[in-house]
Amino acid sequence: MHKSRYTSVKPFTTKDGSIIRELMHPSVHGNANQSLAEAIVPVGQGTQLHQHHRSEEIYHVTEGEGRMVRGDEIFAIIPGDTICIPPGTPHRVDNTGPTELKILCSCSPPYSHDDTELLK
Repeated sequence: MHKSRYTSVKPFTTKDGSIIRELMHPSVHGNANQSLAEAIVPVGQGTQLHQHHRSEEIYHVTEGEGRMVRGDEIFAIIPGDTICIPPGTPHRVDNTGPTELKILCSCSPPYSHDDTELLK
């Protein structure tokens, strides 16, 4: 089954504290090499600083506004921004706006809790 419907995907909270909907993941949908999820960061909240040892992530901001920490960089993010996060790069996002921050997250290889290391 290489198809999902947004309303059928139940959200869950990841190790970094974001609310995630796995829109396409090999463990559920049968695709092979990547995952696609929507991350939601509520108003006034942020994710915990973390890194992935194997996965490269690409974030695409669809709604809201925030601040991203990626390695030694700190920068604003708004709808339409796309950010690449190489494996082993510490990162986090904070919602700095008045509405939910929504980000599409593509991971290759696919997202795994085991590949996620929380940092201080």
